[in-house]
Amino acid sequence: MMQKAITAGAFAIVLAAIGSFAAGGSKMRITSSAFQEGANIPSKFTCDGADTSPPLQIADFPSGGKSLALIVDDPDAPSGLFTHWTVWNISPQTSTINEGSTPKGVQGTNDFGKSGYGGPCPPSGTHRYYFKIFALDRELDLPFGAKRAQLDAAMKGHVVAQGELMGRYSRKK
Repeated sequence: MMQKAITAGAFAIVLAAIGSFAAGGSKMRITSSAFQEGANIPSKFTCDGADTSPPLQIADFPSGGKSLALIVDDPDAPSGLFTHWTVWNISPQTSTINEGSTPKGVQGTNDFGKSGYGGPCPPSGTHRYYFKIFALDRELDLPFGAKRAQLDAAMKGHVVAQGELMGRYSRKK
């Protein structure tokens, strides 16, 4: 009886591991020396400051990954999910994105209608900003300036690992 329980438990763990990997559940890390997970994003990286991108560090890129995609968004925007930055076909060797720089890759159009980084600029209250990194099993065939919906569709079924960093920001009145 005990052997059956152990075997069933081991089988469930293997299935869960396979399922999470297939769903892009393998974990990567994305961090910033400018702010900690869940902490406030310094105004320097927002519309109230220089509006430059914060420094980012990427770790735990999985074997089998062929490229990276970076998405920065705000799920608390009044209009729904608001995208601040998209870049894809980033080299898998990329482990650092310096402050104010864009990783070498293809940039999309953000919800400000521009390519490149658009920092936090909430109309009111405190918003959460997610810096998401995705390891993909291929490069994406998307043109410069593609919109977020096109990027999401192209990534579907190709995410082998992902990670996220969340920071908060509210504007000073």
